[in-house]
Amino acid sequence: MPGPTSRPQPRHTVTLIEGDGIGPEIAASLVEVFAAAEAPIDFHRAEAGLACAEKHGTPLPDPTLDSIRRNRVAIKGPTTTPIGAGHRSVNVAIRKALDLFASVRPCRSLPGVHTRFENVDVVIVRENIEDTYSGIEHAQTPDVVQGLRLCTRPGAMAVARHAFDLARRDGRSRVTCVHKANIHKMTDGLFLECFRQTARDYPTIQASDILIDNCCMQMVSDPSRFEVLVTPNLFGDILSDLCAGLVGGLGVAPGGNLGHGRAVFEAVHGSAPDIAGRGVANPTALLLSGVLMLRHLGLAAHAACIEAGVRLALVDGVRTRDLGGNASTVEFTHAVIANLRRHAQEHPAPVPRAAEPPAAPAAPAAGVVTVARENWVLRGCDIFIASDTEPRLPATIGPFTLSAVANRGSRIEPGRSAGVMLVNCFCCRYTSAGPVDDAQVLALLAEVSRHSSWVHVEKLHEAQRDGKSLPRFSAL
Repeated sequence: MPGPTSRPQPRHTVTLIEGDGIGPEIAASLVEVFAAAEAPIDFHRAEAGLACAEKHGTPLPDPTLDSIRRNRVAIKGPTTTPIGAGHRSVNVAIRKALDLFASVRPCRSLPGVHTRFENVDVVIVRENIEDTYSGIEHAQTPDVVQGLRLCTRPGAMAVARHAFDLARRDGRSRVTCVHKANIHKMTDGLFLECFRQTARDYPTIQASDILIDNCCMQMVSDPSRFEVLVTPNLFGDILSDLCAGLVGGLGVAPGGNLGHGRAVFEAVHGSAPDIAGRGVANPTALLLSGVLMLRHLGLAAHAACIEAGVRLALVDGVRTRDLGGNASTVEFTHAVIANLRRHAQEHPAPVPRAAEPPAAPAAPAAGVVTVARENWVLRGCDIFIASDTEPRLPATIGPFTLSAVANRGSRIEPGRSAGVMLVNCFCCRYTSAGPVDDAQVLALLAEVSRHSSWVHVEKLHEAQRDGKSLPRFSAL
């Protein structure tokens, strides 16, 4: 239905995951709209989510991943993630299994959806695999748990390059890195360093950076100052939901997850089990995710037709309950379809620019800088001690000196912790004036074991660059 002059195009097979809750209802809307628009898509249905886990014993069975790998493109409805227990997020599992390193979330004002701001048009490019979403957590004692926050140079470089490529292909002039490098000096510091390195390859695009807390404040004050935001995983998750709120909520927020030659598009809202089966769910987010998918597949005319159908339905005042209307899922779907025909017949002016995720690079980002192995020097270790009281450890062991003791991340002075709330896990830092090796670290641990019970150890390194020693560990 894109127009009478359109030529037949090759058909694409796409994996369709309906998901849980309202997922099957909005997936049915997507399939019906795509058929009405004569989009050359054949859907291969696959299972994932809570219902799948109850049926098959796993929320993400191998045949589903095999389908996505084979088809290279998928679109999915919401899946339920149990809170505090149960299986891990299906969304996270898919991103990791397929190395979908960039989450692209356009936030764009829609007609007929009244919000505080008009003409919001910002795209968030979120690192999608690392950060705290690596899910590496440990219980060090019954009272102390830790989660590791990972940032890698290849991962940060890949998502930064993706953001700049998106800006260039979408005609945008500004890319802003959102971070907290004033506090997370090493993890966010590396992310910011990679962003600045990548920016040098895009001299026509303005590059800047901003702290996450300031960004949130600026976003709700004047979102027009931003065009493309690139962020670490956790900050991107929070910021993209904030931005969705500026344009009407998660019910109208599309999303895509891009990797090297693979892509999964999804409605980013929850499965809403409280309204499942009642016929009142809003399919807009999944429909607009389908629009992103069509553009990714090179089907721009079909994408424009469906996007126009959604926007014209909203202009006509057809809205579901979450947007202040009373239309059912089926009624909204039929309004979109009616406006597909209207769009095709009237050939209106082009729909305003939509945020289109560019195809991911065919190979990992170039320009990754690492430190040569011979310039990576072991200088000590942090030993985590389980103890109800301050551990009593030797001040020196072999080449090592006990240089600091910390509790809950804060340095304490031995014998001077009265009035300070302590937990039963202490970080004891042993460092050496010169390089050490693994055998010396093992000897250190053996001696520490004679005095206290250690639960975890992190080796401390320095990088040698230009004749300077740069600590690659945080201060205590």
